[in-house]
Amino acid sequence: MGDFASIQRADLKEQLGFTSCEISINTLEANSSVPFVHHHKENEEVYLILDGEGKIKLDNELINIKKGDVLRLAPSVKRQIFATSKLNYICIQAKENSLQNYTFTDGVVEE
Repeated sequence: MGDFASIQRADLKEQLGFTSCEISINTLEANSSVPFVHHHKENEEVYLILDGEGKIKLDNELINIKKGDVLRLAPSVKRQIFATSKLNYICIQAKENSLQNYTFTDGVVEE
């Protein structure tokens, strides 16, 4: 199921000069899938489902996904996404355990 022709992907790393993460905006056509299973060595991924419905295979489990869902996947989890309707999602990839500070500890309020 699926081939690269059924996927539209915009990678933002180079365009926006990211140095700590990779963000892509993705569209899968209905009844298609990412044509491979993958996992990562160091990077976790967060999937934000913007529109549509589908399934994601996580190791040996198949989970339904839909608009509004947010998933965080550890690097070692094997994954593949399937679209049952046109599926739009954002994928954010960053090195697991690399976040040292965040909004409340890194932010500086200017007065």
